[in-house]
Amino acid sequence: MIYNIESITGLSASAVGDRLQQEGYNELPSTQQRTIWGIALEIFQEPIFLLLLGCGVIYLFLGDVQEALILLGFVFFIVGINLYQEQKTEKSLEALRDLSSPRALVIRDGKRQRIAGREVVREDVIVLSEGDRVPADAVVLWSTHLSVDESLLTGESLPVRKQSVKDSTDLANTTRTATQHRPGGEDLPFVYSGTLIVQGQGIAQVYATGMQTEMGKIGKALQTVEPQQTVLERETRRIVSKLTFVAIAICVAVVVIYGASTSNWLQGVLAGLALAMAILPNEIPVVLAIFLALGAWRFSLARVLTRRIPVVETLGSTTVLCVDKTGTLTFNRMSVQQLFVSPNFYDVALHEREALPETFHELIEFGILASRKDPFDPMEKALKQVGDDYLARTEHLHQDWEILREYPLSGELLAMSCVWRSPENRLVIATKGAPEAIADLCHFNAEQMRDLEQHINTMAAAGLRVLGIAKAIGRHQSNNQPNSLPEKQHDFVFAFLGLVGMADPVRPTVAPAITECYTAGIRVVMITGDYPATAQNIARQIGLTPATEVITGAELEKMPEGELLSRIQTVNIFARVVPEQKLLIVNALKRSGEIVAMTGDGVNDAPALKAANIGIAMGERGTDVARESADLVLLDDDFSSIVKSVRLGRRVFDNLKKGMAYTLAVHIPIAGMSLIPVIFHWPLVLLPIHIAFLHLIIDPACTVVFEAEPEESNVMKRPPRNPKEPLFSRRTLKLALLQGLSVLVVLVAVFAVSYYSGNGEFDARALAFTTLIVSNLSMILSNRSWSRTIPEMLRTPNQALWWVLGGAVVFMGLVLYFPVLRHLFRFSFLHFDDLIISLASGVFSILWFEGLKIWRRKKDNTRRAFN
Repeated sequence: MIYNIESITGLSASAVGDRLQQEGYNELPSTQQRTIWGIALEIFQEPIFLLLLGCGVIYLFLGDVQEALILLGFVFFIVGINLYQEQKTEKSLEALRDLSSPRALVIRDGKRQRIAGREVVREDVIVLSEGDRVPADAVVLWSTHLSVDESLLTGESLPVRKQSVKDSTDLANTTRTATQHRPGGEDLPFVYSGTLIVQGQGIAQVYATGMQTEMGKIGKALQTVEPQQTVLERETRRIVSKLTFVAIAICVAVVVIYGASTSNWLQGVLAGLALAMAILPNEIPVVLAIFLALGAWRFSLARVLTRRIPVVETLGSTTVLCVDKTGTLTFNRMSVQQLFVSPNFYDVALHEREALPETFHELIEFGILASRKDPFDPMEKALKQVGDDYLARTEHLHQDWEILREYPLSGELLAMSCVWRSPENRLVIATKGAPEAIADLCHFNAEQMRDLEQHINTMAAAGLRVLGIAKAIGRHQSNNQPNSLPEKQHDFVFAFLGLVGMADPVRPTVAPAITECYTAGIRVVMITGDYPATAQNIARQIGLTPATEVITGAELEKMPEGELLSRIQTVNIFARVVPEQKLLIVNALKRSGEIVAMTGDGVNDAPALKAANIGIAMGERGTDVARESADLVLLDDDFSSIVKSVRLGRRVFDNLKKGMAYTLAVHIPIAGMSLIPVIFHWPLVLLPIHIAFLHLIIDPACTVVFEAEPEESNVMKRPPRNPKEPLFSRRTLKLALLQGLSVLVVLVAVFAVSYYSGNGEFDARALAFTTLIVSNLSMILSNRSWSRTIPEMLRTPNQALWWVLGGAVVFMGLVLYFPVLRHLFRFSFLHFDDLIISLASGVFSILWFEGLKIWRRKKDNTRRAFN
């Protein structure tokens, strides 16, 4: 007896919980997760910490135990800060890993549920469709035209056919013998974890998960692939390498010069180590990693999953968004609005409470027969709903009919047919699909096609999605079997029944999002399989401009290269496009110099998603193949989420530049105040303990503080950035250099005036160091925004900022006025007037940048006024 799929209810929630507790999650052990000890070991291997430890050892050697202990205390404090930051980053990445695990459609408690693949348990019932990645090893209970690519396990490129288990009573025996069969081979009832459904549908019951699957037995082969470095990573590595080389050369020179001129080689080594700590920008790679990881986490809060983290900053350069209409611009919730049976139209929406005229009963009847019994597709759901509403007490619904065969939709013929056997052993064939495909099956002549096109255009102009319906009657005999039916739909003699017009409401968030795109200099291109008139109607609803020109898929195929490159610069609507033609659109836009973001959900969308600069897959209705080919996954399939991602991407890049500029800028005065005293034979201003203290401010500031900054007010009012613009652009480097040098000049002046005015070494050092702290905090406040001034930004909340500022002020107060600490830092007591000098000097060092912001704003306002 054939397995009765109608009776499948799947596992209960309590059974699933028990299985998860007993057998664990359906996943392979990950080698990429980092423990807290692993993170700590990585931090201790950083050059800056090795230098600090080296200084601590030298102080111990000199017998200065207190200074050594306080220095080593700073080491552990900084390690603690870095551990917190790294743990926060790791938790964000772990949350993203959970979100990005392959998804599965299961039947539990009699209902279909979409869950993470790792939550699938043994004896779960899974629903498989074309484009899905199989989540676990399973036995096929029911299938239609099911083919699976098992190359991941077998190496064979050709897909293999699958058949369902022959007898429901033999399921237990079949499951027991599953381990005797290996992947590969035709017509077996087994599917394996990690393989890909390339055709058809199926329902299967899981018999092995996690390490018990064939994939699990292979082990960790898939985890050996090392990711390539991104452009940003290469750029930061190059900068760090150059600065490291310079730092080592200068430090060796300082040790030699100081040791030779003073004969105090230990102090010379300390001066060299302090300078190395001052110059080495070890924070830069950390800043990049934390910004991108936390940026990806922020994307997930906006219901956007980042599959490739570098895309977080790439989004800011997007110039064109290519989006599907159905499900992205609309809800993908179909409802039947209009029916056509020659020569009459009937508006279902206008006659909502009235009985459906008999003329249209057969149209709905065969529309339902051309669908699955338990529909998942929105169009099929809409047809079933109309049947339930209007045909419930008629002879047009056939719950007792048996389906013999299904002819699936294909790229060559956009129509789907179902063959049914009635209780009287009569064969009935129902088909639905694109009206031109149905007309082809019905062998329409030219005159009939012209007449049909008029009716289609009438419905399409109202913004309706148009579906054709036809029927065929087979032979009346007792031995009708699926294998005796024709191989092609064309072998049946179909009679055209009519057209069904369906409405799919536009998402209310789309129109404002498109307006925001236009303000941000981003062009929006709509791609749809619907008719041009339908696409134009939707375009007008959402404010897509211009809506006058349309290119169809057929025109796209025939268009010469030159004409395509010319027209694609102005045409924003592509209609009657099949997924394979999306690749033509992407490549043409890229050749025109655009940075393209493309959405897709099907198997055939994968090439376009890979070819696009940013591939965006649909999370709700998308296939696993599309998700694996994409950079981003929309968890709610909403266009406004893409626009939020662009906004977030621009914010991340802006803040990353600010963090990097601050990091480079703050090292200039630290390095200068480590080097200049050696050159001028002054007492050393900055010792290793001072630089360790500075890192307590610098490390959290350049990561947590700047990462948490909200976007600039004009972030979506400026054109996309040039993708070739480096992170360390000339403007960024100039800004960092000017900020750093202005602070250094002020520090040198403060120290020199104090030192040559007769104050002692400890007085001058305390005054210069306090000024450096104030300048550092002022730099943080000033770099929060490159367009708004400090007083304006103080009204913008940033919780991390106040923790850093407050911590710095408290620590500085302890160092200056707690005798033991003051002695360790080699400071003298600072009076109130000294504090005023340090405060005024520190603020003065960044005033020019605040003035530059005001001047630029006035200049921009004047330019806008003239324009």
